[in-house]
Amino acid sequence: MRKLTTILTAFFFCANLLAAQEEEKDTVFIAPYPTTSHQAYQGGERLVFKLNYGIVTGGKATLTVSDSIYNNTHIHHVVGRGVTVGIADVLYKIRDRYESFIDVETNQPVKAVRSIREGRYRYYNEVEYNRDSSQVMSKKSGVHNVQEGILDILSAFYFARNHKFNDNLQVGEVIEFMTYFSDENFPLRIRYRGTEVIKTNFGKVVCYKFSPVTEVGRAFKTEDDMHVWITKDKNRIPMRVRFDLAVGSFTCNLEEFKGLKHPFSSVKF
Repeated sequence: MRKLTTILTAFFFCANLLAAQEEEKDTVFIAPYPTTSHQAYQGGERLVFKLNYGIVTGGKATLTVSDSIYNNTHIHHVVGRGVTVGIADVLYKIRDRYESFIDVETNQPVKAVRSIREGRYRYYNEVEYNRDSSQVMSKKSGVHNVQEGILDILSAFYFARNHKFNDNLQVGEVIEFMTYFSDENFPLRIRYRGTEVIKTNFGKVVCYKFSPVTEVGRAFKTEDDMHVWITKDKNRIPMRVRFDLAVGSFTCNLEEFKGLKHPFSSVKF
């Protein structure tokens, strides 16, 4: 069941499965402070996904956004949860939770929480982001210097929805976000593959297709064994995540959504 752990955590762009091993010839973008503004999401958004291995449902993931105030700052409190269900839950229980407190003005996190429960394994940490000094304060390991504009794993995805997932991308380009994960600076990289129409429970949906750059030899055989489809509308929500492993293909499909900021307009008739 460790494979299922890999899948659920990778769904939230877990950096311990992704490697920055592209050659210098790749086009790379380090996530800067926003220069353009597009708000793809809002408080009240809720996305529900199911993890399937063939016809078997082994897990569920949710992404929620709520409006809140943190240290007198208007923030979006984003929560990602991953859990096992059914027989998978009996064999190996997973209860993972990622939180990001994102400044609405800068789209950058002021705090991140990671709470992991996988079988008997437990991990919990809170990280505070000090933008004035370009430092983070980890509850587990203290103060660390970081680069300007650093993100956490969850906020990197929401940052990309606002500022990176758009028609300006060129096929083959690699987007890079510097993140702070597991008390380390870690570059998270995804390659743009172009647009694709996929069949979903909501009909045929036009999507941007991305391939997170995976580390060969750990969970994946090649750098192209994980794919993510993002709607090609103003919401830019994930419709599907697929993992191709030696034991077979696992797929996370969007099953429910509510509270979208824009009309769901990627459906192709």
